[in-house]
Amino acid sequence: MINKTLFSVFKQGSKTYFYSSIFFPSYMKKDVFALYGFVRKADNYVDSIPQDVNGFYNFKEKYEKAINGKKTDDIIIDSFVELSNKKKFDEEWTESFLASMESDIIKSKYETIDEIINYMYGSAEVIGLFMAKIMNLNEDAYHYAKFLGRSMQYINFIRDINDDIKLGRTYMPQNEIKKYGIKSLDYDFVKEIPEKYTAFIHNQLKYYCEWQHEAEEGFKFIPKRYLIPVKTASEMYNWTAKQIYNNPFIIYKAKVKPQISKILSTTIMNIIDPRSTNKCRPILNINPKINPELEY
Repeated sequence: MINKTLFSVFKQGSKTYFYSSIFFPSYMKKDVFALYGFVRKADNYVDSIPQDVNGFYNFKEKYEKAINGKKTDDIIIDSFVELSNKKKFDEEWTESFLASMESDIIKSKYETIDEIINYMYGSAEVIGLFMAKIMNLNEDAYHYAKFLGRSMQYINFIRDINDDIKLGRTYMPQNEIKKYGIKSLDYDFVKEIPEKYTAFIHNQLKYYCEWQHEAEEGFKFIPKRYLIPVKTASEMYNWTAKQIYNNPFIIYKAKVKPQISKILSTTIMNIIDPRSTNKCRPILNINPKINPELEY
């Protein structure tokens, strides 16, 4: 039985993750909800307007007490620590996650894609590692699990450019923004330079696509029953990427998210044939050799 608090926190967070995750086997859903309840709660503190800095540090302090054996009476923290002990999570993963969340309090811009990748290790790649542990995957799958977390995080960054501006931060590489002659990603500015802005967004989607392509290579390590929700979530991010690729200005007009009906219909198709392919590159018409210098 999934705790009501964990259920509520997860459902109010990511629609794609939530409606994909309900198709995990019942014995696994409790673990998945405990994980996402923890990461969503931490993220909510730093993404609120204004940021709940004290709330975040209290949350972090409670976690540190719990991981050292003390009950906190916080169902979200205690459930995650119980899961961490059961699945033998590497404590460095959680520490890196909390460090990335903390950086949202003290850092608002990233100069290069490498700086952003470093941030995404803690904010997203470790989530892939947690999930690999929950699914009891072989360590050979860990590399690909990290890339799936990274690619999904980056498409969120692109999708949320306008929302992040309102929070006073951006996760787009500043050196690449400048390279395209863009002084600001504010709508009032980019609407005057549509060609430069479109080229910039398309280039950022190439990063997503390269990382997503690498992640998809690891689907072979995931058992069929677990692959259904993972692949569904992955395809929803490909769908999001396609919408933005076709209309880069859409991010200023609406939150690009698939409808629940789209998620569920995709899930049904994956139940019928979970090994079918729906890769990112054909969707975005991106040549597989588009970025040969990209290092993994």
